[in-house]
Amino acid sequence: MTAGRSPSGLWRTLADRVAAQPSDGEGGLWDDLAEKVDPAEFRPKLAPDVEVKQFSLRWGNDYAVVANPRDLVHYRLEPGEVELLSLMDGSRTVREIVVERFRDSGDLELSGVADLVRQLRVGNFLETRFVDSESAVRRALNPMSAARQKGSQFVRTLSVDWSGAQDMVAWFYRNGLRWFFKRWVAWSVGLIAIAGFLAFIAVYHSGRFGIGGESAAAASLVILVLNYFLTFTHELAHATVLVHYGRRVRSAGFMIYFGAPAFFVDSSDGLMMERRQRIVQSFAGPYAELIIAGAAATVVWAFPGSFVAPVLYKFALLNYFVIFLNLVPLLELDGYWILSDVIQVPDLRPMSLQFIRYDLWRKLRARDRFSKQEVGLGLYGTLGVVFSIFAFATSFYFWREIFGGLVSKLWNGGVLGRVLLLALAAFVTGPLLRGLIELVRALLRKLRALWEQVRFRLETSWRVEAAGLIDRLPILEDLPDDVLSDLAGRVRLRTFPAGKPVIRQGDRAQAFYVVRRGTLHVVEEDPGTGDRRVLRVLGPGESFGELGLTEAAPRTATVEAIEDAQLFEIDKGTFERLLADMVHVPEFAPTLEAVAELRALPAFAALEPDELSEILEHGRRVNVAPGETILEQGEAGDAFYAIGSGQVEVVEDGTLVRTLGPGAHFGEIALLQKVPRTASVVARTPVRAFRLDRDGFDGLMAGAFRKGTLKPSSNVERTWQH
Repeated sequence: MTAGRSPSGLWRTLADRVAAQPSDGEGGLWDDLAEKVDPAEFRPKLAPDVEVKQFSLRWGNDYAVVANPRDLVHYRLEPGEVELLSLMDGSRTVREIVVERFRDSGDLELSGVADLVRQLRVGNFLETRFVDSESAVRRALNPMSAARQKGSQFVRTLSVDWSGAQDMVAWFYRNGLRWFFKRWVAWSVGLIAIAGFLAFIAVYHSGRFGIGGESAAAASLVILVLNYFLTFTHELAHATVLVHYGRRVRSAGFMIYFGAPAFFVDSSDGLMMERRQRIVQSFAGPYAELIIAGAAATVVWAFPGSFVAPVLYKFALLNYFVIFLNLVPLLELDGYWILSDVIQVPDLRPMSLQFIRYDLWRKLRARDRFSKQEVGLGLYGTLGVVFSIFAFATSFYFWREIFGGLVSKLWNGGVLGRVLLLALAAFVTGPLLRGLIELVRALLRKLRALWEQVRFRLETSWRVEAAGLIDRLPILEDLPDDVLSDLAGRVRLRTFPAGKPVIRQGDRAQAFYVVRRGTLHVVEEDPGTGDRRVLRVLGPGESFGELGLTEAAPRTATVEAIEDAQLFEIDKGTFERLLADMVHVPEFAPTLEAVAELRALPAFAALEPDELSEILEHGRRVNVAPGETILEQGEAGDAFYAIGSGQVEVVEDGTLVRTLGPGAHFGEIALLQKVPRTASVVARTPVRAFRLDRDGFDGLMAGAFRKGTLKPSSNVERTWQH
């Protein structure tokens, strides 16, 4: 602040509030600031224009999509997360949402609620607008023009997009394309397309035209231009269906796909459409191509001697082949989206590829029995890989045969022609080069992972890092330095690519892990229905699997890498040696047993080991004799109880209301505020319960936000391109 000037604005307000702060230090400015910056006191309220649509699938794994129509951002949520959205009306704090959710489901979902609120805030789904200050500072420090940004995007992704496509598509729709949605027009044009295909078959069997031969360079260029026009029409058809059903085009652009230049439309807003509407949208592109290819074939059939007939024949042949590729549901093209909507399996391709990469060979080695779903995934994934190779090979054949004349012409056209040919070759073979680069990168990643494992054994710094992470785990915080050093020397460094399971539900525990880098999610699978529920997300510094070693029980959930992850692995033998070395620390083994026992209570089953350890610090086990009163009606509530064994009676105004047994809980309203108890709770039998006070709950809430384990956007947002 400049000397001699009186404070104004924010600084004036702060100065006035500080001056008015009570002398005893309670209340006033600092308490107000503490409340405002406490994430647990934030009152999330969905913006009024946010849309939520739920989808029930025939084979389970129901889901929902929530849309921010201002920015056209879409998140895919699980049914349980949708229930949380209904509580975000601005009247409840995050703390109150956690408790209300707890009262309904019986799961104390701290991190899950914290993550969802953070996601919605970052995606601007809430009334409180999010400002990405880090990105703003980064842009200010490294300014880049719009043209340079687009160029950088194309180099990285071989695509460039345009955000103004919505207005253009709406204009086309208003000025003619809307008529194609009239039933009689659609059927009439469809019959014309069928007649054109029959005409093409007749021309093909006549043997008058062929794909080979010396094509003139000019003819090749004409076919190339017509192909671009066809691709543009294909994408315009997809976008028009979006507009027809009241959705919006997020962007459109240009990309290189399977060796061919292509347009694309970002149809993410189509995720909010009904299943039948999505099928119509997916079919609209091939439908438009059938009409144009059929028109070209009809001209060839009607005027076979015209000078344009050979060019139009090759154009029609090429595009019937493209239509075939589009509709075969083995590539991630229109036919795939149609199939996935028809059979109601939205993640068919990634699920099948993941099954082939990580589960198929394991089940074959173990001679495990395959379920019907696994047989389907294996068959689809195998056919998809084979067909991808076929598609690339046949695409290369068509390019060579149809555009061979253009290549010869450019090669013989002097220096300028050869420069253009090299540019065209780089343009067309970009995906192949990119694929080779990605293959080399994948191999380099594997080699680097192996080298890091070797370095991990040779360099002390890695073991120091592992020791630091292990020492910060609340469940292992009592380790003496010598035991910690010995443990760090036995740790292994493991690398897991995105999608690969680290541990599987039902397997015997063989190790526990500490996350060094990356993000993973913990998934509970229903063996009967195949449904999957994400329990929590793990980030750097967090651990998992240690309770399985303590209990010597099968894994209760699967842990998969969402992105490439590095983990420190402590195997079962090392862990058992750790237990033996810690015999002289009387608190250690009982603490592990107490955490495992706490996890067995349904109320705490969804919590992570560090959260369970914190509960142990702020809570305690209590034993109550039969007939003893645990809570007295009318008294101020200050604690919450989870019953481990025994039964209690809930009495209101002297009347027995209900009886609670093992796994039940009571007193949860005390986690929010000190209000009079609405009922008395009396032990009916000897009772062993866990008592958690309000301060312990507040610490848990703060810890849930401190972790900052935000699910990557790839896990919750799906960009749907045609």
